[in-house]
Amino acid sequence: MKVYSIQLILCFLLSTFSSYGQSTTYQEKKAKKIAAGSVFTKIINREAPATIVYEDEDIIAFVPLRLQAPVHLLIVPKKEIPTINDIEEADALMLGKMFLVAKKLAKEKGIAETGYRLSMNINEDAGQSVFHLHLHLMGGKKLGPMVTQEEKGEE
Repeated sequence: MKVYSIQLILCFLLSTFSSYGQSTTYQEKKAKKIAAGSVFTKIINREAPATIVYEDEDIIAFVPLRLQAPVHLLIVPKKEIPTINDIEEADALMLGKMFLVAKKLAKEKGIAETGYRLSMNINEDAGQSVFHLHLHLMGGKKLGPMVTQEEKGEE
């Protein structure tokens, strides 16, 4: 009787929380893309073209194919890490360096004082399509809200 109850509870929990996971289609696309290797790694290895604006031993920054703002750069670690969920403590210095590079590039591009946005998309709900950690630096105009603001009802 106890075994049946535990199995029933487990089935309920799995069915309840599966809606919070990635869709099967997304998981399949993600696995294929990770197995094929990142387009960013191809840029790092000079196997794909890019307009590179910064590079050192750990980080590369370049102009993306689809601009979302007058200034839009991707800041990418040379170490291939699929998502922020895959970082380790040993990556802390490199992650901090990504933000220092963003600060430097924002100043060079003249947007440090007017304002800019830094963002990372992680997995399906955020729209991640390249599974190599990268930081978007965007500015050069007033940027709208990152997500639609929901109206609060009167209380």
